[in-house]
Amino acid sequence: MSANLLVRRLHYWATAFVALPMLVVIVTGVLLQVKKQVPWVQPPERRGSATEPTLGFEALLTAVRSQPGLEATAWEDVRRVDARPSRGMAKVVLDSGHEVQVDLATGAVLQTAMRRSDLIESLHDGSFFGGDVGRFGVFLPTALVLLGMWCTGLWMFALPFVVRRRRAARAARVASGG
Repeated sequence: MSANLLVRRLHYWATAFVALPMLVVIVTGVLLQVKKQVPWVQPPERRGSATEPTLGFEALLTAVRSQPGLEATAWEDVRRVDARPSRGMAKVVLDSGHEVQVDLATGAVLQTAMRRSDLIESLHDGSFFGGDVGRFGVFLPTALVLLGMWCTGLWMFALPFVVRRRRAARAARVASGG
């Protein structure tokens, strides 16, 4: 079997292997690229009333507890707190996927919304599909196969140029009598 045929077959069958994982990576990558522009992915940041935070952690939790329907009663329900002093607010991200933005000066809730960017990111890196099993068992091999496809694709792209150049050089030698 010639090298060219082998490269084409490898490229062809690798496509079948990486098609679904790459579709997930591409779609989630596009969503992550526009997360600040699409409120469905990530809620827009609101501004608080001051840039000097005066609110403590307990006051943040109290503000979150005041929101009906969130069922956030303790710190165990909080995934993370992201303070933005320059914007005068803190984002409290709950395990349920909700984000509560709280004014760091007054404790007022600025906004409560669903935050999908974390879920989309876990889909993008493969951790959604069984943690390290998804990341290293599916998405890492997909990336390696895709790297191989990139190499074989470059080979298939460059080969016609190389062949034409060799033919032209051969024709020039024949024409010159060499």
